Amino acid sequence: MAFQKAVKGTALVGGGAIATVFGLSQFSQYRNKHGALVQVQAAEGAPVRKDHLPTREQQILALQTSGEFDVLVIGGGATGCGCALDAATRGLKTALLERDDFSSGTSSRSTKLIHGGVRYLQKAIMKLDFEQYRMVKEALEERAHLLQSAPHLSAPLPIMLPIYKWWQLPYYWVGIKLYDLVAGSQCLKSSYVLTKSRALELFPMLRKDKLVGAIVYYDGQHNDARMNLAIALTAARYGAATANYAEVRHLLKTTDTGSGRQRVCGVRCRDVLSGKEFDVRAKCVINATGPFTDSVRKMDDQKVPNICQPSAGVHIVMPGYYSPDNMGLLDPATSDGRVIFFLPWEKMTIAGTTDSPTDVTSHPIPTEEDINFILSEVRNYLGADVEVRRGDVLAAWSGIRPLVTNPDSKDTQSISRNHVVTISDSGLITIAGGKWTTYRAMARDTIDAAIQEHNLKAGSCKTMGLQLEGAQDWSPTLYIRLVQDYGLESEVAQHLASTYGDKAFEVAKIAQVTGKRWPIVGKRLVSEFPYIEAEVVYGVKEYARTAVDMISRRTRLAFLNVQAADEALPRIVDIMGKELNWCEQKKKEQLEAAKTFLYYEMGYKVKTDQLTDRSEISLVPSDIERYKKRFRMFDKDKKGFITILDVQRVLESISVQMDENTLHEILNEVDLNKNGQVELNEFLQLMSAIQKGRVSGSRLAVLMKSAEENLRRREAIPVDRSGGGL
Repeated sequence: MAFQKAVKGTALVGGGAIATVFGLSQFSQYRNKHGALVQVQAAEGAPVRKDHLPTREQQILALQTSGEFDVLVIGGGATGCGCALDAATRGLKTALLERDDFSSGTSSRSTKLIHGGVRYLQKAIMKLDFEQYRMVKEALEERAHLLQSAPHLSAPLPIMLPIYKWWQLPYYWVGIKLYDLVAGSQCLKSSYVLTKSRALELFPMLRKDKLVGAIVYYDGQHNDARMNLAIALTAARYGAATANYAEVRHLLKTTDTGSGRQRVCGVRCRDVLSGKEFDVRAKCVINATGPFTDSVRKMDDQKVPNICQPSAGVHIVMPGYYSPDNMGLLDPATSDGRVIFFLPWEKMTIAGTTDSPTDVTSHPIPTEEDINFILSEVRNYLGADVEVRRGDVLAAWSGIRPLVTNPDSKDTQSISRNHVVTISDSGLITIAGGKWTTYRAMARDTIDAAIQEHNLKAGSCKTMGLQLEGAQDWSPTLYIRLVQDYGLESEVAQHLASTYGDKAFEVAKIAQVTGKRWPIVGKRLVSEFPYIEAEVVYGVKEYARTAVDMISRRTRLAFLNVQAADEALPRIVDIMGKELNWCEQKKKEQLEAAKTFLYYEMGYKVKTDQLTDRSEISLVPSDIERYKKRFRMFDKDKKGFITILDVQRVLESISVQMDENTLHEILNEVDLNKNGQVELNEFLQLMSAIQKGRVSGSRLAVLMKSAEENLRRREAIPVDRSGGGL
């Protein structure tokens, strides 16, 4: 009864707020629907989409030999690629330069949500801020567009907001219902209230004590790096000369004969892979470099003040069993006032994010402090029977948000995610701020400004309703054809369909025969993930040029499990080496660069720091004796250490086969002083770290425990204890 009364009371509490927003929402909805109709009709006049994707070499050649472009975009993130796509579909001669890989920065390091921003709507209402409201409204409209333009890469996701105090129920219910209302006809699904029992049924890992109930609302989720790449590839198919690993060295300028002013007329570019430099000239240059916005602006004018204040957001990935397959969790008020999401993604669980001022860098590194903060918040919401272990963090990364702000501001929490388009005296157009979800609207506003400022001949935006790479012939059952026609595993087929859309058939066609009865084709890169070797070959066609490109953005291995990515690296480098004609030295360099990337940027360092030669041993005496006994089963000669030979001998005695390379990897994980052997002290440090939850999934620990149990079962039972013989 109390629950029902609270829900009924909620309607009275929220009625006034809903009425306040309703008028604005309906007017905005009518205006945007009318505009969208015009845009969809205009899209029919877009240039012809090419069936053939140009190679990177062809794109570099086009940049050098195509003469003056109408639009040149600097930056290959979501916004930059969106600008290139918008310009190309309007018939403008377009170029795009990215000094690293497409989506190598912030665009691949997001929370993977396509959302309007529940917390921004809360601020809009509490502060009567129409600009915040307008931003949320636009983001919700763009959310719907993004889900429709790439349905293979995105999908609606229900997110649960658990309620632990009765008064919070009407408060949050009103806020979530307003979120639905602002979305209008673009609302994915209506939010709803759950009883305590139903909430625990859907999210059994939740903390039960004091749980009142829950509210579930819907937002979108996507594969961010693949979405970014789809935008870039679509732009290329519409004729844009797009190139990754093409660095802008400086801006080119000319004197306007009419005004006598200096005007930007192109850039000096360097092909990072070949080292060759050349000029690319354009009527309009657009700066869409995210956190690096101010560095490009200062190429134009050294005295210009900063408009971007970067903020770091750290995320962690944990095993999939920490969350249900299709239900996220929102913590709306953490211990320090931030918001934490806890979401299923790619059969794993993402938790994040933090929000703190940072310096701009191409290689942001997650800190142990941020990781532990996220783990602490997760523990507050999960039941006592779910042990949240530091060792279960499989990957961690930091992304830099390009927030637009007053440079003197210190509180990044109060900064809006609105985007701004600025035009310098020399004609450089800068697009800054914004969020992933609104990339298309940001691109539209930027190209509109470019057309007006530089008198370019082009029509209105044509990207509303435009389907991205892989979406045209995709259907939810496409994976079945992949299984039936090519003999792929069902899991692999589903992965290919949801990653490449209708282009999955191109990947399947080049998949290698396994030599097994089933699957017929599709050799996996690592056993526990559905990524196959053919994706590496296809990734090169998608402009991947480094091993880091492959493990982090063509596949998402680095973001899902750094150890699995590390294991897959040698094979990935071999395949890429054949495709790109790498020499042995080049392959070695690529392997080392990728390992460095995993170690620092994807959390491998903070993971390995959990077990070092300085780690304390905090075991009770009985545990120490138990582990010493287990160790001595392998160290028969009482040397004080074990080697590969010792492990092989024990495994042979219990009829277990394991190749020497794998054994070397297993021992190397625990060989803290890297002397080729595992001492007793190192083994005790490992077992202590496992007990504390700082290390999990140690292959040596599991192997030794399993071997010990096997040997015990094989011990001969004395006749006097067996009850005699026959």
